[in-house]
Amino acid sequence: MKVLVVGGGGREHAICTAVSKSKRVDKLFCAPGNAGISSVAECAPISVMDFEAQVKFAKDNAIDFVIVGPDDPLVGGIVDAFEAAGIPTFGPNKAAAILEGSKAFSKDLMKKYDIPTAQYENFDNSDAAIEYLNTKAKFPIVLKADGLALGKGVLICNTKEEALEGVKSIMLDKQFGSAGNMMVIEEFMTGREVSVLSFCDGKTIKTMTSAQDHKRAMDGDQGLNTGGMGTFSPSPFYTKEVDEFCQANIYQKTVDAMASEGRTFKGVIFFGLMLTADGPKVLEFNARFGDPETQVVLPRMKNDIMDVFEACVNGTLDKIDLQFEDNAAVCVVLASKGYPLSYEKGYPITGFEAFDNKDDYFCFHAGTKMSDGNIVTNGGRVLGITATGADLKEARAKAYEATKWISFDNKYMRNDIGKAIDEA
Repeated sequence: MKVLVVGGGGREHAICTAVSKSKRVDKLFCAPGNAGISSVAECAPISVMDFEAQVKFAKDNAIDFVIVGPDDPLVGGIVDAFEAAGIPTFGPNKAAAILEGSKAFSKDLMKKYDIPTAQYENFDNSDAAIEYLNTKAKFPIVLKADGLALGKGVLICNTKEEALEGVKSIMLDKQFGSAGNMMVIEEFMTGREVSVLSFCDGKTIKTMTSAQDHKRAMDGDQGLNTGGMGTFSPSPFYTKEVDEFCQANIYQKTVDAMASEGRTFKGVIFFGLMLTADGPKVLEFNARFGDPETQVVLPRMKNDIMDVFEACVNGTLDKIDLQFEDNAAVCVVLASKGYPLSYEKGYPITGFEAFDNKDDYFCFHAGTKMSDGNIVTNGGRVLGITATGADLKEARAKAYEATKWISFDNKYMRNDIGKAIDEA
């Protein structure tokens, strides 16, 4: 098969690495890709949002199968564009990708189909939101921009003053652009957060191994929200009892709900869960692989990933025996100092050769590019350093050891990724 992966971050590098190991793939392309992806795929400099150019490239190169990584093109309808051209594509179509594209839609879906989640109200004008905060709200409280905001459109407000300022930044100042045209105000839940990714074919859902992300920029979960500073898998807090509850009350119910709404979901549903005192509840849905969760989940997967992708598209996922290694993985993100606000790019990166011929260490490129024959920094999150081990403590020790192999100016990372495993 000839396969095209759409995207150019750490998630897509992890996907390309898994696809490149498939016995069924003899040519792999990635558009736009990055400096690391170019070692396993032929990269084409095409924007993920240029659907016409993406489809033309797929046709010109006789692509047999497409895998879409990022949320923006999925919500925008890129899968519909590829399918209209007759090219099988892994990922939800535009109608189904609304599960991530609109937080108001997903909250209403959960309410309608009795899927456990936080209590909430949706607002499409700021005056009504302010009135609610002044008269009915309990604090702390959570404000969420309705649309896509690079994983950053969620504000946790401890006081009414913070919340009123949050309404201003989301709905009036449009800090997250058109994502803030509508806003969800939600009760603040407490508990452990767990991420569970799942494969879906519209009817059947099969969950992957659990993971846990670290969103805040600084140690001790301080600082601003980022796209993710590191992650580990599996989560020791995702117990057999939690899994049984979620299988019965959340996972299949979500797939069935989408089908009932005429929005059959094929691809990956990412369940962001909060393990509250009242049981697991859904924090959020994503309509694609998480980043950096993918970097710890896919290295543990035993299956040929192309078999699973095709089964999701063809509606035969019930025939797949999805299996993961009985081990653990930890990913530490090496970022540019100043991320997620302002940071400099273009610094040369050295040390990649240390990862050669090691099957338990991975260096996934997130924000890199080639410049005059050198690999240089080209983003806030630069690399995801992943290691596998017999258990989480071993994997974590190895991942942090491997962060020392890489050098670039303004290198920054959290030093407490996976610290929660000490408390498990």
